Amino acid sequence: QIISQLPYFAGSTKPELPGDGVARYFTMAFCPFSQRVHLLLAAKEIPHHKIYVDLIDKPEWYKEYSPLGKVPAVQFPGLKDQPTLVESLIIAEYLDEQYPEPRRLFPTDPLQKAQDKILIERFAPVVSAVYPVLTCNPNAPADALEKFEAALEVFEVELGQRGTPYFAGQTIGLVDYMIWPWFERFPSMKLNSQYELDPKRFEKLLKWRDLVAQDAAVQKTALDVQLHAEFQKSKTLGKPQYDVAFKTIA
Repeated sequence: QIISQLPYFAGSTKPELPGDGVARYFTMAFCPFSQRVHLLLAAKEIPHHKIYVDLIDKPEWYKEYSPLGKVPAVQFPGLKDQPTLVESLIIAEYLDEQYPEPRRLFPTDPLQKAQDKILIERFAPVVSAVYPVLTCNPNAPADALEKFEAALEVFEVELGQRGTPYFAGQTIGLVDYMIWPWFERFPSMKLNSQYELDPKRFEKLLKWRDLVAQDAAVQKTALDVQLHAEFQKSKTLGKPQYDVAFKTIA
């Protein structure tokens, strides 16, 4: 259930949330870290209430759930003391362990699990390098795309070495879900800055992207590339348009 399609902002009244014990998912529609958690909620078919938060003009009461004011955050009112978890990978790992059905998404083998977590951490240079371009920052470093491609090549090579359709193996797994949100957003750069991934240099990753795009949880949480592009453009004007997420694409 979506509590409100409009994000809560500074000065807004704290919402009256249902007292039904269902998880409460605090998010921002365009946040890739939040989408990580959304993917897990969808893949595990976990009932939840969705509350949107304005990250530029945050409501004061939100710190009760997320002390640093970040998204995602998930509260579990059905548990003792109604705990709230923050940080996308921590939440995702908890959900995978707490809700093992329909299947576990992290490897059960400790070594493989550790290697997958390392790979997820190695995606950080990809994110930091591409962020200024992805967000249409006019002051993006001249070598931003070069650094982005160099960082992304690690994943092209890794996928080839693993020799499987997904990073997780023959079926999609947590490592795939944790890096997917950025691949959903990369095509928006073609609309805003005429950039797209080299199909020869990133042949395996692009095949992986097409495959992951067919996943049910990915489709359930996806936003159209036009919406991503429009939102990023709005940020350059100094006023992010969060409600763009609810527009209908003709």
